[in-house]
Amino acid sequence: MDFLRPASWEEALAAKAEHPTAVPIAGGTDVMVEINFDHRRPEYLLDLNRIELLRDWEVGEENVRLGASVPYTSIMEHLRAELPGLALASHTVASPQIRNRGGVGGNLGTASPAGDAHPALLAAGAEVEVESVRGSRFIPVDAFYTGVKRNELEPDELIKTVHIKKADGPQQYSKVGTRNAMVIAVCAFGIALHPETRTVRTGIGSAAPTPVRAKEAEEFLNAALEEGGFWDNGKIITPSIAKQFADLASAACNPIDDVRGTARYRRHAVGIMARRTLGWTWEQYRGNARTLEGAA
Repeated sequence: MDFLRPASWEEALAAKAEHPTAVPIAGGTDVMVEINFDHRRPEYLLDLNRIELLRDWEVGEENVRLGASVPYTSIMEHLRAELPGLALASHTVASPQIRNRGGVGGNLGTASPAGDAHPALLAAGAEVEVESVRGSRFIPVDAFYTGVKRNELEPDELIKTVHIKKADGPQQYSKVGTRNAMVIAVCAFGIALHPETRTVRTGIGSAAPTPVRAKEAEEFLNAALEEGGFWDNGKIITPSIAKQFADLASAACNPIDDVRGTARYRRHAVGIMARRTLGWTWEQYRGNARTLEGAA
C-alpha cells in the first residue's frame, strides 16, 4: 500500500487524477477500521491532513461553508447556533478522540447509512461541493447517496466543502443505540423547521440502504401546518397530526434485520423519534414566536 501525502489542495486533486483508486483519509474513522480488520486493502491511501483548506469554515450571510475535514468538536463548539441539528448529531459521534479527528466529509465519503451526520444534513438541505482537476460541481445531499456505501463521486473527485443554509428555525436530532457512546446507530432521525419557507425537512439514518428523507411525512405535515394556520397562530400540534407524521416517517424506512436491531424495531423507533423531535422543535418554535411578539 502506497501512502500519498499532498501538501496542497491542487496536489491532492492531481494525485487523485493520477490514482483514481486512491482512498482519501483524514480522520480515518471508517477507513482505518476496514484496513485493520483486513476488509479493505487499497493500493493507495491519499492523506488529506496537511490541507488547511479542508479544516476551514466560514459563516456567511445565509450559508455556512464547512470544510470537509472540520472536526465534529469544532461544529459543536463554534456552529451550534447556525447548524443546531448538525451540532446535536456531532455530540453523538463516538468518543471525544474521534470527534476531534472525524468530520462530515468522512461521513459523506463513506456513505454508510449509519453515518451520524446524514440525517442532519438531509434535514438542513445541504449541498456537497466536489472537485477534480476537471472542475467543481455542487451535488444536493438528497442526490449524493446512490446505494449502500456508495455515493455520487466520480473516481477523480474529492469532497471539498459542504454548504449548509443557516438555521432559520429549530432543528433536532435523535439517535437510538445500544449505549450512550461509542456506538453505531440502530437508527437516527433529524428534523428541521424552515419558517421562512413554511416547510419541514427530515432525515433518517440506518433504516434504509441509504440515508433518506421521509418525503410523504414532510408533505403531509407541510399541508397540515399550512391549512391549520399553525405557522401564524402558534397552536400546539394536535396528537392526530403528530401521529400521522410519525406513521408516515416510519413507512419511509426500508430497514434490515442485523445484530444491532430488527427491521420491525427500527420502523417503530423511527416513528417514536419523529413524533418526539417534532414536539421538541415545535415547542421551541412556539417559544421563539412568543418571545418575538413580546419584544414587539
